[in-house]
Amino acid sequence: MINNGMNLTFDLDTMELNYPKDIYGPPTEKRRLDDVRATLRDPSADGPDILYSIAMDVGFKQDKDTLIRHNLLYGACLYNKGQVGDEPIRSQGHIHFQSPSCECSTGELYEIWHGTAIVFMQERAADHPGRVFAVEGKEGDIILVPPGWAHYTVNASIDEPMAFGAWCVRDYGFDYEDVRKHRGLAYYPIVKDKSIDFVPNPEYIQVEVIRKAPRKYTEFHLDYTKSLYEQFREEPSRFDFIPKPYTVAELWENFIP
Repeated sequence: MINNGMNLTFDLDTMELNYPKDIYGPPTEKRRLDDVRATLRDPSADGPDILYSIAMDVGFKQDKDTLIRHNLLYGACLYNKGQVGDEPIRSQGHIHFQSPSCECSTGELYEIWHGTAIVFMQERAADHPGRVFAVEGKEGDIILVPPGWAHYTVNASIDEPMAFGAWCVRDYGFDYEDVRKHRGLAYYPIVKDKSIDFVPNPEYIQVEVIRKAPRKYTEFHLDYTKSLYEQFREEPSRFDFIPKPYTVAELWENFIP
């Protein structure tokens, strides 16, 4: 993997994180196939039992108080390889609900550590999804999901696992109601000749899906020469736009990922 700022590694046999002695973190939560069936293109499809592992709240032990003070949480995820029916390994999709600390939905900032990921996102999970993007990132790329947008994450390779880290608000929570009501998001990813294509979900008004690479988010003053966690350690307030999205409200208007 690329340098993630914490020397975190994964055990692919157990789908667990390996924590160095100066890093804290929980045992991973396992997301299983049966957990996501309701939002699959084919709910009866077969695939790996464990789709991905997730550890919410990891970091240097000495940074814990600073993370709490800035209301930031760093999550780490490992996605399995393989397929579920004709779909790649992916999450079911959600919206970040309104966090009590800021009384609003919050965004999420991804850093791809290993493999290739697609973060699929749409402005809302209503019948008309608004603008729809499929943002494909490779190792070292950063992808930003704006507050209030519905999104899911895809392992874009069926032959190797994918791993990433992400900044979230500490009092995070997921809203699945509209996503499950529509049996997923506006498009389903499918594997076609070992690449990823998208087919529309008939539960939505069909709109174009814009496929793109992530751009440089210069307006958020990110340093692309260092890992996200290293940037936090140097300047903890750099990522305050995650727990306090209202402070940069103008940057979310007509946002392009």
